[in-house]
Amino acid sequence: MRVALVLTTAAALILTACGTSDDSTGPESGDGAEGAFPVEVTDTYGTVTIEEQPERIVTVGFNDQDFVLALGRIPVGTREYMGFDYRNRPWAQEQLDGQEIPEVGGLEVNAEQVAALEPDLILGTYSVLEPDQYDTLSRIAPMVGDLEAGDGTSTPSWQEQLAAIGDAMGARGGAEQLRADVEQDFRDAIEANPQFEGRTTAVALRMDDGSFYILEAGDPRNRFFSDLGFATPAVTGEVGPERYDLLDQENLVVVGATAETLADDELFQSLDVVSSDRTVYLGEFGTTAPAALGFASPLSLPYLIDAVLPSLAAATDDDPATVVPAVEE
Repeated sequence: MRVALVLTTAAALILTACGTSDDSTGPESGDGAEGAFPVEVTDTYGTVTIEEQPERIVTVGFNDQDFVLALGRIPVGTREYMGFDYRNRPWAQEQLDGQEIPEVGGLEVNAEQVAALEPDLILGTYSVLEPDQYDTLSRIAPMVGDLEAGDGTSTPSWQEQLAAIGDAMGARGGAEQLRADVEQDFRDAIEANPQFEGRTTAVALRMDDGSFYILEAGDPRNRFFSDLGFATPAVTGEVGPERYDLLDQENLVVVGATAETLADDELFQSLDVVSSDRTVYLGEFGTTAPAALGFASPLSLPYLIDAVLPSLAAATDDDPATVVPAVEE
């Protein structure tokens, strides 16, 4: 899956976290008492011990900053989220409260910039760091790196990220409440739209060369839709024009394009899922909805549910006369 992640990142500069609503409790940690230290958090490199309540947190994961903000803290440094005006992302403005967080790199993390901020905790629970990069950062401060995914995929769920970050910050209780609140948002959406359950839906990235990439079941961006009850097609991966039939599922979600940009693609327009208006377009890469899907955080997921639900509801009512509205920004 990481190969696909790197592929789509290079093409679209969109990276993600995750969103499965399983019953996992996240990485192993300390005794769980709120604010009790020391605590231990396990990542793919081993177990890190955090001796004291961190005061200066730097996030080097692609979406870790949102988790820290959601738990009531503002990082002193963060990794740039490339390809999107992330500083003005609408789902985090209240938490940012007008503050601009210094950057410590984009595709590559600048260890010198991290060190200059004198952190006492570095978070990169979804950072895709190489071992030597992890080692360098862990010599600066306690470092929680990429997490093992409990569902056997290569990317952790947002629940696993939240549990690890909550423990590392001494905010386990807040993290558990936040998880419950976000999962309730998904349950409310499903209750209001029972027709979502089991509908096979291709979530497809529109690539720069005109092909599509149907996201696998374990991809964080796909998990948002599976958490709403949708099923993943049996065949996923790269789709060229000769296999557009793989897009022709009960529903289709296009990420990285609008209906207007695909209007002249006659082969695409000939698909029943398109002509019957059972397709939802999230918009071009670099716009708000695809970025919210990419962040896949406790802040962006509720925002995205509100933004996309009217379009999904219209696309799944099985009435060709229903016009699917554009996704709200």
